[in-house]
Amino acid sequence: MTLDEKVGQLIVPALDAPFLDPRSTDPKELERYVRQFHVGGFHTFSRDPARFAELHNRLQQAAKTPLLITADLEGGVGYLLNGHGTRLPRAMALAATGSDDLVYQAGRIAALEGRALGVGVNFYPVVDVNNNPRNPIINIRAFSEDPGQVARFAAAYIRGAQEAGLLATAKHFPGHGDTAADSHIELPVIELGRERLNQIELPPFQGAIDAGVAAVMTAHICLPKLEPEACLPASLSPTLTTKLLREEMHFPGLIVTDALTMSGITNQYIPEEAAVRGVKAGADILLIPVDVEKTFRALKHAVESGDIPVERIDASVRRILEAKARLGFNQSRLVDAAQLERALSNPEHQRLAQTMIERALTLVRDEHQTIPLQLKPKQRVLWLTLLDAPNGWRDRPGEAFGQALRARYPEVDFIEARLDNTSTRETVAQVKELADLADAVVASGHIRVAAYKGSIDLTQWQLDLLRHLSKSEKPFTFTLFGSPYLLSFVPELPSYILTYEYYPEAERAAVRALAGDIPFTGTLPVSLPEAYPLGHGLKTQVANSH
Repeated sequence: MTLDEKVGQLIVPALDAPFLDPRSTDPKELERYVRQFHVGGFHTFSRDPARFAELHNRLQQAAKTPLLITADLEGGVGYLLNGHGTRLPRAMALAATGSDDLVYQAGRIAALEGRALGVGVNFYPVVDVNNNPRNPIINIRAFSEDPGQVARFAAAYIRGAQEAGLLATAKHFPGHGDTAADSHIELPVIELGRERLNQIELPPFQGAIDAGVAAVMTAHICLPKLEPEACLPASLSPTLTTKLLREEMHFPGLIVTDALTMSGITNQYIPEEAAVRGVKAGADILLIPVDVEKTFRALKHAVESGDIPVERIDASVRRILEAKARLGFNQSRLVDAAQLERALSNPEHQRLAQTMIERALTLVRDEHQTIPLQLKPKQRVLWLTLLDAPNGWRDRPGEAFGQALRARYPEVDFIEARLDNTSTRETVAQVKELADLADAVVASGHIRVAAYKGSIDLTQWQLDLLRHLSKSEKPFTFTLFGSPYLLSFVPELPSYILTYEYYPEAERAAVRALAGDIPFTGTLPVSLPEAYPLGHGLKTQVANSH
């Protein structure tokens, strides 16, 4: 390979919305990345499988060396495509099932459907230990606050994925769980020493390495007690990337930076410096650089000037080519578009996914024995939906929950109310009046964990409303979709149900459990501060033959 071809292999740009829009012009810029800069692959954010398959094949045919396609399949292909493929629960919900086999099946299903789509590397599982309840970006994406549970379930997921032909990735090294900041917005600083990392953060990564994980993603986080250069992120740190991960923990696979477009990097470094620092730190793949051309030219110049030894580039290229050969891309690199829809519409996968979310449902508290929910014909019931924010959701939160409620209790008079962080004090007062007039209240909270969001909070007015409802003697159930930690802010809640997720099937499953049609069997993968320990969960029996 020429130096240009070698350098290009380390660069993996985004294959994002503008290029995947059928109305867009021909993606000549992407082809230029392939032909002129010899990029090693693309990271996809696709929502349209047919369009993606077409573009994937076009770019693969243009590439001299097969392209490595990566994706975040945290909730399966259904999470990536939103409407196509199987939507799987993410890590915390999977851990709540307590089942290694279901976690293994989640990895296997993501792999089978991901490979059919053309994806070779899944940036999952998250092996961070979520021991900070205020973490706005890891949270439900992590399995647990317990390092042993994280290592156990991560290993099961890795086995399921890699045995089915997809390369798994352990992220975000050396551990993003004990942060209260989102590295998409700022650089989190973690004041932890090596002894603490050895006890909590590193064991799951070592477990993933021992399980044969193909890749590790480094985090844009600063650990000043371990990194001598001030505010140098782990993703650009030779101390953490090469010395700790590669040498001390004996990781032989691909090291991938987290996206270089994140503010944890861009607030401090120009594209050229971030690229050179990342490779000198030990990264094999520079994920989503801000500027592909500047990144390519900076790396090439660094090699030609002797700043980066060519042997360092050769080592990364060898690992990248070995990964592509392991995926069989040297023999077949194209997506079979004719078989794609069938691969993404597997009834057995859908059945297993439903089992996963049903078994994750955790009944944390039921002080007034309101579950199973007994609603009588003609009763007036307030159906209340609380959102942390009105925007950013893929589906309309609460809609599937309400539809399932109405279908399950067709003769009940439901009165709908929705509140979000833009609701006024007057609106909240009106909802209190409706609750006082109702015979029962069925409420759901929806707290999204997402990049660039920065918080996991309801407003003070929403919390005050929940405290008001908790004082009532009327039946009151509260189901939380998303971050599980709200009980710390409203400890008065007499009813507390966790799903750890927010998508339509999670909402429908919650109604089935509320009604007693399926049992509650999940247990807490995290502790709820000053309330319930890890492993807590009330068990119920099926109460209805409906």
